[in-house]
Amino acid sequence: MSKLYELDAVALANLIRAGKVSAREITEEALTRMAAVNPKINAVVESLEDEARTTAAALDERQARGERLGGLHGVPVTVKINVDTKGHANTNGVVAFKNNIAADDSPVVANLRRAGAIIIGITNTPAFSRRWFTDNDLHGRTLNPHDPRITPGGSSGGASAAVASGIGMIGHGNDIGGSIRYPAYACGVYGIRPSFGRVPAYNPTATVERSVVLHQSSVQGPLARSIRDLSVGLDAMAMRDPRDPWHVPASPVTGQPDAGPVRVALFDSWSGCKADAAVTRALKQAASWLADAGYIIEVVAPPSFEETVDLWRTLLTTQDHLDGVLVPSEKIADKALRKSMEGVNRAKVFTPEWFIQGLARRTTLLRAWTLFFEKYPVLLMPSSWKLPFPIDADQTPTGKHDLMAAQTPQTVLPILGLPGLSVPILTEGEAPCGVQLATARYAEAVAFEAGAVIEACAPKIRVIDPRAGRAAAE
Repeated sequence: MSKLYELDAVALANLIRAGKVSAREITEEALTRMAAVNPKINAVVESLEDEARTTAAALDERQARGERLGGLHGVPVTVKINVDTKGHANTNGVVAFKNNIAADDSPVVANLRRAGAIIIGITNTPAFSRRWFTDNDLHGRTLNPHDPRITPGGSSGGASAAVASGIGMIGHGNDIGGSIRYPAYACGVYGIRPSFGRVPAYNPTATVERSVVLHQSSVQGPLARSIRDLSVGLDAMAMRDPRDPWHVPASPVTGQPDAGPVRVALFDSWSGCKADAAVTRALKQAASWLADAGYIIEVVAPPSFEETVDLWRTLLTTQDHLDGVLVPSEKIADKALRKSMEGVNRAKVFTPEWFIQGLARRTTLLRAWTLFFEKYPVLLMPSSWKLPFPIDADQTPTGKHDLMAAQTPQTVLPILGLPGLSVPILTEGEAPCGVQLATARYAEAVAFEAGAVIEACAPKIRVIDPRAGRAAAE
């Protein structure tokens, strides 16, 4: 039998429900695993072991009384350090926020608890969650368990490294420009950026509301080692919370029968960045597997790709300027973040009049993408045009330029509030790689169905032991 921490959440929950293992037992094994491997990668920056044991005992007692059990009953999970967890600091990776203690849980944390999940630790993020690398002056650097020379992704790099190395079955992350999908890609796990509004979001420690652009581009979602874990994790996170008035009651994630074969648009090249050979191979392989399963593959680019990417960058940059975010954040940001921001956030800024027109243009582009998905329900494209970047590649002008071009498949979806699924296709001896599946708003089930086809054909994901060297698995 596999070690319990190697199981996915669904398999583990079934064992607990059947009485074959207790929440206490799995919690102790999860905490032991975390203590063994986390010092090597620094994915979890705060252990919640005492709370986890208390929660596990309460869950076992609930089960013994015959009470209704949540979908993640007894499943160990992690949450990211940029959301409020009651009694703990929401630091967002910033030294100045080390005492920002939350008086209450954010909706996503509260929902995980309601589903019966056991939160065993809080994971790392870069300062202000603003980099595709996970390192900050307060909590230090998180390493990729596959290879410490490459990024674990960002900003949910702690979550991805934890999941890949067997620290919890599901990791919570959030995504405004790839912060779920890129870490999943870099660490060889699955990650879903849900549609805007599906998962409620709010931090009680926040002193001001987020702007419309920032709020509607950012989402909360899960990372996991299987598609089915993403599905149950997303359903758990998506339960209603009245503190988010933008929440859309679109759960559970369910699909609808198709009248015929599903058409897939394969977006495998872009003039703005040459894809790495491994990325191209992964796309071709995924397309082949989908075709074998009855999908119809056509090489087609999504509408106005480059304009949509530019709108993401310009609207977010303009919003930061209008909100006065940049100067305060630069004053208390660590050196690496300040260096990565040099030039990038001095991009073109809209006047207020053009900003309003930019918001209107976003609606025009979303309409075009929505119509595109009517013909092609699935868009198969890279997670990044390049393999995971070396650590701190954003610390040079050339590196920043290369990153911005390579990451366009990450940044194109958030400005439209669209979902994206990161699916790993690991190759022995190479860096983690994979593909991304995008769909229409609230059509995550369509992405899950296509992703499950790829999952069934691809090499099985195994828990990585970062203590044993590059890409070694137990």
